[in-house]
Amino acid sequence: MTKPTATRQEAQIPRQGQVIPGAGPALRPGERPTVRLRETGTDAGAETGPEEPPRYAPEWLQLREGADAAARTPELLDPLRIRLANLPGRAGGLTVHDLGCGTGSMGRWLAPRLDGPQHWVLHDRDPYLLHFAAVSSPRSAADGSRVSVETRRGDVARLTPDALVGASLVTASALLDVLTPEEVGTLAAACAGAGCPALLTLTVAGRVDLSPGDPLDAEITRAFNAHQRRTGLLGPDAVTAAGEAFAAHGATVQVRPSPWRLDAADSDLTAQWLRGWVGAAVEQRPELAAPAERYLAARLAACDAGELRVTVHHSDLLALARPRGGAS
Repeated sequence: MTKPTATRQEAQIPRQGQVIPGAGPALRPGERPTVRLRETGTDAGAETGPEEPPRYAPEWLQLREGADAAARTPELLDPLRIRLANLPGRAGGLTVHDLGCGTGSMGRWLAPRLDGPQHWVLHDRDPYLLHFAAVSSPRSAADGSRVSVETRRGDVARLTPDALVGASLVTASALLDVLTPEEVGTLAAACAGAGCPALLTLTVAGRVDLSPGDPLDAEITRAFNAHQRRTGLLGPDAVTAAGEAFAAHGATVQVRPSPWRLDAADSDLTAQWLRGWVGAAVEQRPELAAPAERYLAARLAACDAGELRVTVHHSDLLALARPRGGAS
């Protein structure tokens, strides 16, 4: 049988050092992903340097935005709205901290689904992404109230309740799985100290369903999951770890599935995700390179023909911290 070839999409597995769109950034040796959550100031700015290349490709963030919006579960919005309505000082409007905001897709999804005036504080380490997120943010809430924004940079490892003073809500998208257990614990403690809820969406669950199936699906999945856990990151264990961390601080935690469901209409996203997914698996297990290249070529050909269906499982987590003062 002739080996399938991809017509529109290259089947070459990404090399180490390239951005891996479906798995997040490819890191230099010894690095971990960093999400900036505090004002950096001159000293921290010198550490990162304005010339440092972005670790997340904005093209990838834009490409996935539609699938992200369709996947996020609306089931967590009603309990969130109830909690927000009962927060002290709600009459003055909401202050929402969006951690690792990227191009701002979370704000574009959530702000128009919440009532009342909102001030969004957008956090990211990349000034280009911060600018993009700020200029493309929504300007009105569900009831027509004004939405305003500001941008900040800082470091998740130093996040404290002081960084969230006045916060009504902390939110993030596709963040938890690139954190360590210590960083998730820091985040949970900061939210508990501020007495604010957290809505953390689209964390990888470690499961992928492809149709039609292939014998190599499970092996690629296992290698990808191991790659996600590299250097102490939580990867697909993140939702469980975050739930435990928030519960340890007295928060009520709810988790709901938020899968991507990709079909022929999503072929560009599916092809990009496939390259990143397979590339991360091969980076983790180089002995898979030869069969993975054939696998990727066949998968991209099926994608190009509109014959591939993919479900990438994620989870959304809502943690309702006790409001400051101990009220339930």
